[in-house]
Amino acid sequence: MKKTLTLLALTAIGVINAQQEPTSVDSIQQLDPVFINSQVIFGSKYEAKNRTGSSFYLSPKELEKFSHSDINRVLRSVPGVNIYEEDGFGLRPNISLRGTSPERSAKISIMEDGVLIAPAPYSAPAAYYFPSVARMQAVEILKGSSQIQYGPFTTGGALNLVSTQIPDQFEGRIQTNYGSFNTSQTHLKIGDSKTNIGYAVEYLNNNSDGFKNLPNGDNTGFDKNDVVAKLKLRSNQDAKYKQSLEFKFQYSDETSNETYLGLTTDDFKSNPFNRYAASQKDLMTNEHQQFMVTHKIDVSKFLQITTNAYQNDFSRNWYKLNDVVFDGSKQKISKVLDKPQDYPNYMAIINGTSDSEANALVLKANNRTYVSKGIQTKLDFHWNKGSVFHDVEIGLRYHYDEEDRFQWKDGYSITNGQMNLTSAGTPGSDANRISKATAFAGSVLYKLKFNAITITPGLRYENIVLARDNFGSDDFNRSGTDLSSRENKVAIFIPGIGFNYKFNNSTSLFGGIHKGFSPPGNTVGQESEESINYELGSRFNIKGLRGELVGFYNDYSNLLGSDLAASGGTGSLDQFNAGEVSVKGIELLLNYDLLETNNTFALPISFGYTFTDTEFLNSFGSDDGLWGEVQRGDELPYIAKHQFNTSIALEHAKFELNLNGRLNGAFKTEASADAVNSTNGITSNFIIDFSGKYHVTKTFSVSAKVINLLDKTYAVAKVPAGLRPGHPFGIYGGIDFRF
Repeated sequence: MKKTLTLLALTAIGVINAQQEPTSVDSIQQLDPVFINSQVIFGSKYEAKNRTGSSFYLSPKELEKFSHSDINRVLRSVPGVNIYEEDGFGLRPNISLRGTSPERSAKISIMEDGVLIAPAPYSAPAAYYFPSVARMQAVEILKGSSQIQYGPFTTGGALNLVSTQIPDQFEGRIQTNYGSFNTSQTHLKIGDSKTNIGYAVEYLNNNSDGFKNLPNGDNTGFDKNDVVAKLKLRSNQDAKYKQSLEFKFQYSDETSNETYLGLTTDDFKSNPFNRYAASQKDLMTNEHQQFMVTHKIDVSKFLQITTNAYQNDFSRNWYKLNDVVFDGSKQKISKVLDKPQDYPNYMAIINGTSDSEANALVLKANNRTYVSKGIQTKLDFHWNKGSVFHDVEIGLRYHYDEEDRFQWKDGYSITNGQMNLTSAGTPGSDANRISKATAFAGSVLYKLKFNAITITPGLRYENIVLARDNFGSDDFNRSGTDLSSRENKVAIFIPGIGFNYKFNNSTSLFGGIHKGFSPPGNTVGQESEESINYELGSRFNIKGLRGELVGFYNDYSNLLGSDLAASGGTGSLDQFNAGEVSVKGIELLLNYDLLETNNTFALPISFGYTFTDTEFLNSFGSDDGLWGEVQRGDELPYIAKHQFNTSIALEHAKFELNLNGRLNGAFKTEASADAVNSTNGITSNFIIDFSGKYHVTKTFSVSAKVINLLDKTYAVAKVPAGLRPGHPFGIYGGIDFRF
């Protein structure tokens, strides 16, 4: 059960598979840094625990404990992460790191295999694609000063999803499970490596009928497919310059019967899993594909150069209820659901109890396509001079992305609870514009290690041109007869410095200061989001009690908000200045094995806690329903002040049992200085999940999982329009066959 320290040598080649990950090694070792896999940030728990900034590595073994397909559940164990859910399955997560705005995870740098993966990370980061975590081999979370390597968003942190790597020898795996709400998952993968060539092929399907109920009995679930193929060519081991060339192709599609329409407070109390009749036509369809080529060359044992060329294409259309019309007056659904007592006639149309006139229900086809492409290279040069270790990492990236909106609205009537199309809109008549960004980024990080002290000063540079071409609602062919254009430019240096001091093999002190940055929008003259961020922490191992304690403070001089329909706004995506904001907090992580001296069983327990205190330092008003009218002293909405996660597991060579509990802390749903209540926020809840696995043979295992073991009914959000429930009790069983 126990892994030995010799496994740390695996980080030299970036091996991170489930059998080799040193999950229980937490002492602060005095080993020299080594090259790691070019597609990861740090590649192992050892590297994560020896950085000058706060970092967290979820290993293959940890991901397999519950085999979640929901990224929200995966990240709950990581201190410093704030999340609010929407659909209960993690299809469209809202992730915050250290108090950044969580809306659509738009304020953190999200990567897959070291490459930006948001559909348009510069021009439209708040988009509707997130990689399937069920096909990931590891998840890396980086916070603190050294994240300036991974912009453009450098305030809260970076999240890197490491996809399945090409194996060193022939192997395959078949995983399948089935359970509540007719939910199933099938995951197939196979791969092999020879001296000069290696490959991996993977298929993932995840589908469900959903746990919500429409009056007409229609499906409220989803169906997602993922295909990934990798091919790697390698030089001979005795080549003067060791090189590799890897090709990666990824394709995914999704059909989900999801809606922006939630429930009123009274209806949520009555039956939280109902959906209104007016949401019966709501449907999200999307496709994503990635092409990526990675070249790596070891020029010498001191110098490695890695280059990635990539292109991500994403298309989606979320066809959903947007407005309701009664007696010639049109209202947004978010406004009606927020104050249903003021709009009884509108609510009668929404819930289908009253027949309507033609075009009473306005559905918007949010039809958009995205392109994200570029080339990036990283030089890693290190050398020893006496007892001093030096490492210089230089990164360069040229990137282009765009969002193409070509949207329209259709009108429906509702009769006897059934919707009927009464007018079809013309494509492009609602939105007909292209937002685009061209960016050059460069970073330099220098690591100096002398005896017990490591210092990492770094500097990032971002030069961005953001533009928008609006063709207008009448120029469907985009001839340019009514074209209006605008452009905004920003060039900025982003410095940072971190340190790590090892008192001994069991205790270290680390910290840093860095500039936080988030790109502005394409409005002429709009300034970027900026902050100064501080952290100070310690990693320790005291008689087997391993842990990390970190304090952080983010001082925003200019916080930016985005006008998103997903948070109750108009959906223009225009950003606005929210001024000065203070975010400070504490992150604590503790791990201990109650049976550390037992060679047959292990009984690891863990506890993670995050305290986050936020405050607006000025007053302002916005059309964003997530913020609204803000007064000095108000707290940021959708950021829980307290949250914790705890787990206990019983592990044996033949079986394992895992129990995980998490407190999702109360949070405001609007900017306010008042205490959280059911009117202005979401109250706290404690959710327990369970999983078990039995290894029938070395290659065949059976598993079971229970989501929300105590069947707790709870709300997770009030946006985009109305209250939304979390996942109810669900039980799932599966098999796992390796060959």
